[in-house]
Amino acid sequence: MNPAANLVLVGPMGAGKTTLGRALAARLGLRLQDVDSAVEQEAGASVTELFAREGEAGFRAREKAMLARLLKGEGVLIATGGGAVLDADNRQAMRARAFVVYLPVDVATQLVRLTGDGSRPLLARPDREQVLHDLATARSPLYREVADLVFDTHGLAADTAANRLVDRLANHWTRQGATA
Repeated sequence: MNPAANLVLVGPMGAGKTTLGRALAARLGLRLQDVDSAVEQEAGASVTELFAREGEAGFRAREKAMLARLLKGEGVLIATGGGAVLDADNRQAMRARAFVVYLPVDVATQLVRLTGDGSRPLLARPDREQVLHDLATARSPLYREVADLVFDTHGLAADTAANRLVDRLANHWTRQGATA
């Protein structure tokens, strides 16, 4: 058992971190916090606008600060952005303050799930499939490095995935500070 105050979902865009996070938070009695949404709300601008205005580095600085703030809480399920693992400090903070679940997804599934989604600045190019392959090559080892548990949702509806993940978490994670 790995006791931690919070639960964090990591994985590439289109892995289902936010969708699964909603269903999972309800089942576990946790507050869902989506890092990208929290950054957007605080900045008063979308991720796409922040990338255009401040570049990726500016967005990543905001993401890092928000993740650090959210991890200070307890009883929070945090859905990270796909690139949150790029920063070594983020990875260390997640390991220190959360039980981390990596949601892997293949590129073909990502392409289907992200069809028509214009809110992903890194995919605002004609070679989306190649970009996703390149991101997977660079980021997959980092997701695995930070993960306490790898949970594949391939072919599962969000409710089914949430139920199965709750069962898996019962064998691996004890919420620090939770009362029995």
